[in-house]
Amino acid sequence: MALFEADSFTRPAAGSPRGSDESQGGGWLHKFTVAAYKPYFDVDTSDVLDRLKESLYPFKGTFTEKTATNPDLYGPFWICTTLIFVAASIGTFVTYIAHKLRDKEWNYDINLITWSAGVFYGYVTMVPLVLFVILKYFSAPSGLVQLFCLYGYSLFIFIPAMCLSVVPLEIFRWVIAGVAGFMSATFVAPNLKAHITSAGESWFLIVAGVFLLQLAIAVVLKLYLFTVSV
Repeated sequence: MALFEADSFTRPAAGSPRGSDESQGGGWLHKFTVAAYKPYFDVDTSDVLDRLKESLYPFKGTFTEKTATNPDLYGPFWICTTLIFVAASIGTFVTYIAHKLRDKEWNYDINLITWSAGVFYGYVTMVPLVLFVILKYFSAPSGLVQLFCLYGYSLFIFIPAMCLSVVPLEIFRWVIAGVAGFMSATFVAPNLKAHITSAGESWFLIVAGVFLLQLAIAVVLKLYLFTVSV
């Protein structure tokens, strides 16, 4: 049985500050105002730190339970933004050193920023959207903001992984990418499973697909960000 009903998984619980904020203004036009999304950025440092720590303990599967009444978009936004910065800076530093050691001319690649921005912002936006539609089709409890929150924090592990990619050993980089991908996948899958068992036998296929997709993003990051060619 799902831990939360669809409404509590979709938006803050009634009576909470966020719930009262969302009720103001009413109507579908309210969704296109800043006030509609302001409650999801109303978190303090301790909230974000607790959720970051939770993402580093993937097997617990209690993240969605703890954030059911107050999912945030603040953490996911800054995690993705930090990933873009780290990817650009680490990638630039590593390629610069590699070129200098081989006495080859080095030129800054601006595409590294645009590519990483497209990957991280695109992934944390499009995957939850598609998953939300799939879960709605199977009448499983699902909340779009909750999915954005879950997927955003699932990418946090890739920040230290990218920092460790400066080590000039290809096998080490593969290990780091693999560990990060596995931790990210085992963070998303159990947290999602706890809420979609009402989808019947299809829940296993959904969770398996989510798990494999998280591993796939790790492989993509390894091939395009953790790999240095001179």
